[in-house]
Amino acid sequence: MIRRLLLGIILNGLALYGVIYFVSGITYTGGILFFVVGGAVVGVLNTIIKPIIKILTFPVHLITMGLSLILLNGVIFWLFEQSLDVLNISNVSMDITSIKTYFIAGFAFGVINWVSHLIFK
Repeated sequence: MIRRLLLGIILNGLALYGVIYFVSGITYTGGILFFVVGGAVVGVLNTIIKPIIKILTFPVHLITMGLSLILLNGVIFWLFEQSLDVLNISNVSMDITSIKTYFIAGFAFGVINWVSHLIFK
């Protein structure tokens, strides 16, 4: 169980690194600590918050044939940024410049995370 948790944090941290590398308009501070904390926070958000939002917005997912999941990933990315502000960990922060960047980052994070979980399962 601990091994799976650590793997999830590492994969989410690597996905965050990929998003920051590929998507312009995102700045971060904290170095490796950002990716470790970010991997843990995104893991918690994806485990607890995302399923609740998916259930509440299920009719929208049916109507849009799943494309609204891209918007949901953007919302999760916004929640991630807000969570970092609330946690207030020394020298760990992220700033995203526009709403469009949230959704591009959410899409990229979803794709990178999906591929990495396919590889490591």
